[in-house]
Amino acid sequence: MLRPRVVREYYELCKPRVVMLIVFTAVIGMFLAVPGLPPWSALLWGTLGITLQSASAAAINQIVDRNIDARMARTCGRPLVTHSLTMTQSIAFATVIGVIGFAVLWFWVNPLTAVLTQLSLIGYAGIYTLYLKRATPQNIVIGGASGAMPPVLGWAAATGEVHVHAWILFAIIFIWTPPHFWALAIERRDEYAKVDIPMLPVTHGIEYTRTQVLLYTVLLTVITVLPYATGMSGWLYLFGALALDGLFLAYAVRLKWWPQPRLAMKTFGYSIVYLMGIFALLLLDHYLI
Repeated sequence: MLRPRVVREYYELCKPRVVMLIVFTAVIGMFLAVPGLPPWSALLWGTLGITLQSASAAAINQIVDRNIDARMARTCGRPLVTHSLTMTQSIAFATVIGVIGFAVLWFWVNPLTAVLTQLSLIGYAGIYTLYLKRATPQNIVIGGASGAMPPVLGWAAATGEVHVHAWILFAIIFIWTPPHFWALAIERRDEYAKVDIPMLPVTHGIEYTRTQVLLYTVLLTVITVLPYATGMSGWLYLFGALALDGLFLAYAVRLKWWPQPRLAMKTFGYSIVYLMGIFALLLLDHYLI
């Protein structure tokens, strides 16, 4: 029987906060895909399968990045770095939950969702973590495609197909990812430089990165209008989204022209609240308007 401490270490290996955000957007994708409520089986098994596959990808990321994590303050307490879990335990855990997640989606949801989720896992844990992260300062832009897939996966789980509206949800997360992560990278610039990860603030400087955060936030404001413009959502979503966009833009403008200590980290923190708010508004508008 696993001891509580060991269970906690496996839990941390899965990057729970990241996985919760992924699952949150995937579940909302299920609800937005149908006029009423999604089938209970798709909701239950789809959520379980996507959670397991996301957790597997997160664990693989920690396995691959263990040497980098050991040299960064933000990640030096992770289980593989502190030797709370061994490599054998971590690889076995990631493999088992990944296989179970794929099987759940294939047999109890539909093959389309299983394949798309598996491709997302490969994109994040393989292409991004193994190659892009170390190869180009555009790593988070290109690799962001995998992180933007959850609402598409949820849509596919509920309907067995992928509608154009699902790709609008994808676009929102895809464009949100660079300003979200680059704000963190500005704060942690010296740590990324220390471990030779070519994040944008390392290769092009903090000032250039601040400009990119602002430009992507402007583009994000445009993208978040698309659900209303295409008839996917109504006025409740539009007004709420514009309010969230306005505050995000305020952070980005301050970060660009009036930077202060810890402002980048505050921008990073707000970006998480922002994404949850956008998807919560989509859900409320879907059922209330």
